[in-house]
Amino acid sequence: MSITVAKSAGFCFGVTRAVDLVYRLLDEGKKVCTLGPIIHNDHVVKDLEARGVCIAGSVDDVPDGYMVVIRSHGVGRPVYEAIEKRGLHFADATCPFVSKIHHIVAERSGMGEVILIAGDENHPEVQGVRGHCRGKSYVFRDAGQLEELVKSHPEFGEKGISIVAQTTFSLKEWKKCLEGAKKVYTNAVIFDTICNATGTRQMEAEQLAAQSDLMIIVGGRQSSNTEKLRSVCAAHCETVLIEEASELPVKQVRRAGSIGVTAGASTPASIIKEVLQAMSEIVNNEMEKQEPVEQEAPQKSFDEMTFEEALEASLKNLNTGEKVKGVVVSIAPNEIQVDVGRKQAGYVPLSELTSDPNAKPEDIVKVGDEIELLIMRTNDQEGTIMLSKRRLDAAKGWEEIVDASENGTIMEGTVTEIIKGGLLAVCNNVKVFIPASQATMSRGEPLEDLLRKKVQFRIIEINRNRKRAVGSIRSVLKDQRKELEDKFWESVEVGAHYTGTVKSLTSYGAFVDIGGVDGMIHVSELSWSRIKHPSEVVKVGDTVDVTIKEIDPEKRRISLGYRKAEDNPWEILKRDYPVGTVCDVKIVGMTQFGAFAQIIPGIDGLIHISQIADRRVGKPQDVLSVGQVVKAKITDIDFEKKRISLSIRVLIEEGILDPADFEDKPEVAAEKAEEEAAEAPVEE
Repeated sequence: MSITVAKSAGFCFGVTRAVDLVYRLLDEGKKVCTLGPIIHNDHVVKDLEARGVCIAGSVDDVPDGYMVVIRSHGVGRPVYEAIEKRGLHFADATCPFVSKIHHIVAERSGMGEVILIAGDENHPEVQGVRGHCRGKSYVFRDAGQLEELVKSHPEFGEKGISIVAQTTFSLKEWKKCLEGAKKVYTNAVIFDTICNATGTRQMEAEQLAAQSDLMIIVGGRQSSNTEKLRSVCAAHCETVLIEEASELPVKQVRRAGSIGVTAGASTPASIIKEVLQAMSEIVNNEMEKQEPVEQEAPQKSFDEMTFEEALEASLKNLNTGEKVKGVVVSIAPNEIQVDVGRKQAGYVPLSELTSDPNAKPEDIVKVGDEIELLIMRTNDQEGTIMLSKRRLDAAKGWEEIVDASENGTIMEGTVTEIIKGGLLAVCNNVKVFIPASQATMSRGEPLEDLLRKKVQFRIIEINRNRKRAVGSIRSVLKDQRKELEDKFWESVEVGAHYTGTVKSLTSYGAFVDIGGVDGMIHVSELSWSRIKHPSEVVKVGDTVDVTIKEIDPEKRRISLGYRKAEDNPWEILKRDYPVGTVCDVKIVGMTQFGAFAQIIPGIDGLIHISQIADRRVGKPQDVLSVGQVVKAKITDIDFEKKRISLSIRVLIEEGILDPADFEDKPEVAAEKAEEEAAEAPVEE
């Protein structure tokens, strides 16, 4: 018989973060109340209740004086408002991946879009997401329900649509839903918000189930992601979902040739370990029935030992805080087992192996590696020793952090968490706080884009007593930008073409990043026609092709050109509207000597008052009005002075236009009648 455990089984990053937060608050002496169970696992919930944690169904149920913890599923805006209204202190353990969905739906619904959510409408995560929508939102659980939604709401096709998914939604079902959505909606914006850990967990479980006779799923029956795992595996082999070791199906385990084991994101490592131990006992008992096992010789008591043996035994009595060396003997998803040369079994939990919650044990150590460890706890009754690699690494890492702060060395770390006021990056197993003002090149850029990414930073402040460090990503980015600037100014020349990104807009132009250097496109250079603001042509984030127009090396200023020569209206006029062309023109302005008319966007011509009709006209307004479209003939073009002469009179004389079309307008005739009546003498 073989037993294989999925690599991704057990607590995910978001759940670990939430549970650790509650235990940390309890250790600080806080009274804690969670809005709903902190995770869908009865063992963890009961343990927390035993330590005084109460569970509230709503904000109104939270006792006075308690710290409210928002669980990893997240909540809607009304819940935050209710907490603020009651004046309660709260800690937000919303998973960053769920928070990202909140930001998406709030922004897109604020733009007037309809929000479609793939998930279980009764699940707290989905309810929380809907609580951030500022307009209409709809939930569908599968491709079939989405199809029904499409049929019952034909108006969706005329609106903007954004589609998101519950973080634990089935990957297979999500792909089916997207295929259907793309066929119906060409206007839909799709955000793939299924958690990476969820996707990995489901794929590993399916692969393992395809190779096994029996799959054991460990987790709470109320857990959405655990139920998804059961569903995925059941399609390939016999599958059983259990919450603890006592529920193991002994008969099925005995007859299975190969067994796969995985666990939901809310299943503690301790329960997975108990299940594996119970399965091992079942297997061993079965083997003992089949063949006798040679018994080990009983251990000697101290009275039976020689002096040398007793001395060796006493030296092996380990104390907490000691450093030891151990050899890695096996690797599990949530811990590694090590041989430290003692009678106790040594193990290192994942949380004590590394500070990076995204790291996997197999990426850090391999079987046979010798590593230095710190003893955290010895349990003689169970015969185990809990050890830590992270704490020793952190001590060494702290020394490097201190040196870096003194030398200005650039450090590299992984962003593991977005917190109030900034983010946390792990560097050499030391957590470095990076304020929001130091996290990006300019203020306002989203911090979420940095989550789980490798970043470079400088240490700008340290607290030696508390062993805390503050870093700056911006400092490194500024240096990198300066280097790009220097290279740019060495080779830049007028007429060179660049592709850049619009960074900001002002009333007088658009600033564009063309590779570490900002240049400006003046508002007059954005379009051949007149515009009031650059936003009529470009927006922040747009990719644009520009040309260097002017360079000021001393002030390091660059003027950019954006208009294309082929779009120049004077070139279009020269090509398509020669002298003699008859065209429809639009009256755009009046003067005493005539009317200005638009021939094409950006090009106006003058109809002199003498060329408006085949008779004398007192003023242009007697015949024409602003906004009126009339036929006129181009009689002259001066490209140097950019002047164009137009004539309606010529068309009347040539018989192309009927003079009756240019009689006094009704409103003008009425005005004349009033004037004449006012000037007439009054009869007594």
